[in-house]
Amino acid sequence: MGDAESSDMLVQVEQLRSHLHDPRWCVVDVRHDLFDIEAGIRAYREGHIPGAVFADIETQLSGAKTGRNGRHPLPRRDDLIETFRDWGINNDTQIVAYDAQGGQFASRLWWLARWLGHRHVALLDGGWAKWSSDTQQISREIPTKTRGHFTASDSIVPLVSAEEVSQHLDDPNYTLLDARTPERYRGEQEPIDPVAGRIPGARNRPWQQNLNSEQTFKSPSALRAEFDALLGARNPGQVTHQCGSGVTACHNVFAMELAGLPGSALYGGSWSEWIADPKRPIATG
Repeated sequence: MGDAESSDMLVQVEQLRSHLHDPRWCVVDVRHDLFDIEAGIRAYREGHIPGAVFADIETQLSGAKTGRNGRHPLPRRDDLIETFRDWGINNDTQIVAYDAQGGQFASRLWWLARWLGHRHVALLDGGWAKWSSDTQQISREIPTKTRGHFTASDSIVPLVSAEEVSQHLDDPNYTLLDARTPERYRGEQEPIDPVAGRIPGARNRPWQQNLNSEQTFKSPSALRAEFDALLGARNPGQVTHQCGSGVTACHNVFAMELAGLPGSALYGGSWSEWIADPKRPIATG
């Protein structure tokens, strides 16, 4: 798989099926439930794509929480490198991530791999639902992986801090996209975080809008038209994505790149970090 083409970002079921026993491919199960953090590992044990390893959003794909850095702070780079090696990943390994929610959680692993400078990473289009319905190939076997020799390089995805977001709140050339549901964006509902609302000036682009009804991604051209309509003349370098905790915002980063709009940034701490400082402004409505 090449590095530049948008098609390299998505792997189709039949394509993965043909590479199931390819030692240069690593399939990662990123199923998760924000309201039941053990649901992912339970689902994995009940059945997963043969050979897939399990990635825990709360531990392996997140770092230590301080009470001020959000619900899913980024992991330490060194810790993530060790996790990749435990999964048998080398620098030429093709990573394929999947979940049961159209990439809601798998996109976090896609972003993190690129944060470590790894370009050979894709999402399984349609995820677990499409795999299980199309192939009926399901395993309960926990794979044994030969430890890999992955080494990180410079990040290929921009990351911004709360301070940087604060500095651009009144900048008309800066766009903050909020990937949460409209109800949470408007501050009408907040089922997870202790404070409802949004970062002032943020626009709403729910991550679910990147998907077709069957939980596959919309075409690059369809996504491009939607993002162009939302962003106008702004280029991706003027766009930062956020959500509740820096997980589903990765879905919008992925969708923009799929649409041929690479280079938008992630605010990793997102809403849950933003509200940890009561001095930061909040908008509703």
